[in-house]
Amino acid sequence: LAATGDKGLEIGLAQAPDLLILDVRLPGIDGFELLRRLRAGGSKAPVIILTARDEEVDTILGLELGADDYMTKPFRVRELLSRVKSQLRRAYGDLADALGGRIIRADELLIDLERRRVSRAGKKIALTPTEFEILRLLAEKPGRVFSRRDLLERVRDYDAAISGDEKTINVHVSHLRDKIEVDPSNPRYVSTVRGVGYAFADRSDRGERSGS
Repeated sequence: LAATGDKGLEIGLAQAPDLLILDVRLPGIDGFELLRRLRAGGSKAPVIILTARDEEVDTILGLELGADDYMTKPFRVRELLSRVKSQLRRAYGDLADALGGRIIRADELLIDLERRRVSRAGKKIALTPTEFEILRLLAEKPGRVFSRRDLLERVRDYDAAISGDEKTINVHVSHLRDKIEVDPSNPRYVSTVRGVGYAFADRSDRGERSGS
């Protein structure tokens, strides 16, 4: 929650929220300028703008600047929640029912733990059961380093047919990176800790560990 447009811009660019609700009459940077700067900064998050009932020009301008929906004040909270869910589904598919279910989000990557589905930037990614299980184990404990032996033992609890060779984990992680990373040679999500194993990077250090 940001009380000013300047704070909203800082949060919007630094934290990459799933969705933004902007009042066009924010103090400081107004909602229109905030929306323009967010889009210029690369934000693709759905935006719902809030405007006064008698200011139709605000609605038109907001949509032209890249807003996805608008609501006139006053409005009912239930209607707002319904529109939020609609925009999340539109942007991220079934994975983004953020008002229910267990979902892990890391930048553009969404992991639906209940449906065992993954998407990046709204596009679904097909993972094998073993790849998903490795991703789940790592993503549920961001920053924790799992040894190859740890991962192998945990994955074998799920898939008894997997080879007992620790190097098998390297192969599965490589395939996983090929699917979820923008640049698998410089991963943002699944990082290698040399001589130890793998970790799902925290937001603060994502991309700083080695990708080999």
